[in-house]
Parts: sequence; C-alpha cells; structure tokens
Amino acid sequence: MAGKAIIFSAPSGSGKTTIVHHLLSKNPDLGFSISAATRDKRGRKEENGKDYYFLTPEEFKHKIDNDEFVEWEEVYAGNFYGTLKSEIERVWSEGKNVIFDVDVKGGINLKKYFGDKSLAIFVKVPSMEVLKKRLNERGTESEESLSRRLFKANFEMSFQDHFDVVLLNENLEQSLAEAQRLYDGFKAK
Repeated sequence: MAGKAIIFSAPSGSGKTTIVHHLLSKNPDLGFSISAATRDKRGRKEENGKDYYFLTPEEFKHKIDNDEFVEWEEVYAGNFYGTLKSEIERVWSEGKNVIFDVDVKGGINLKKYFGDKSLAIFVKVPSMEVLKKRLNERGTESEESLSRRLFKANFEMSFQDHFDVVLLNENLEQSLAEAQRLYDGFKAK
C-alpha cells in the first residue's frame, strides 16, 4: 500500500522537529520516517530505531551501494544522513501517511522522488538572530558547531522556494495550528 508523504525541512533549530512531533501526537494516521545517520547519539535521549538508525560509515556506504536509500547525503564531513526505502514501506504497510523531518537538501530530494504524492513544507525562522538564540538554548552546540550551523542555515534559507509551502515559525502555537491545517488539506486531496 502506498500512502502520501509530508516533508518538513528547515535549518537546524527552526522548530521543525517540534512541529513534526506535535502532528504525530495529534494524527494517528501519520507514521514517522526514521532517518539513518552515521553521527553519534546526542546524550542518553536518543535511541537507535526510534530517533535514528545509527549506522557505522561502512554500514551506510554498503546500503548506498545496494541502492537502499531514497535519498542520502554527507551533511557534515563524515556524517551521513539518509532515508531508507524500507522505512517508507514500513510506514505505508501500517496504512499510514509518512512524515519526514529532514534537512533542506533531503527535503528537496524527497519532493522530487514523491512528486504530487507529497507536501513539502519549509519551516522558516524569523531571523538569524532568533535561530542563534534557539541553537544556544539547546545547550548542545560548541562555538565551532554553532558557527557551522549558522553558516549552513543562511545557505539553506535560499532554497525555501523549492518547497510547496513556507511556514514562518514565529509563534509556536500558530505554527502548530497552521501545520495541522496544511496536513488536513493535503490528506483531503
């Protein structure tokens, strides 16, 4: 069974993960696509098979060679991320629409792959200053990683026109309501 795909993309710190988790909690017909990654787990919070499929670089490259990804990329030097074909099939086999929480390049690639069966939403932050504040509040960034993320975010903002909708995340409650409205309209098509 093939369902629909709703894709949330944005620079890190935009609030896309908060929005995705909200939609998952309110819509039992949505299933989360767990990405594969070669990076280390962040603290004790992240779990293999729940937050990501944590793979070694060798395992990841083997899956690339076997054409097991819908899309993949090296997001940061040595850190690969991707969407496994088997993960989409898992969600669709449960009779659910699949929801993605991916970076901007991944979102563009997923939109190309799914075409009209998808809704691609770019979550935009009000300003780079707001983004810097949000990333600092996480408490997970070094000065170097913060600088790298801000540089990448500035670049990623230039791709917002590749998405079906741009959702400005200035007020979280309004953004959550708008994301729900967008999903309701999309699945009704």
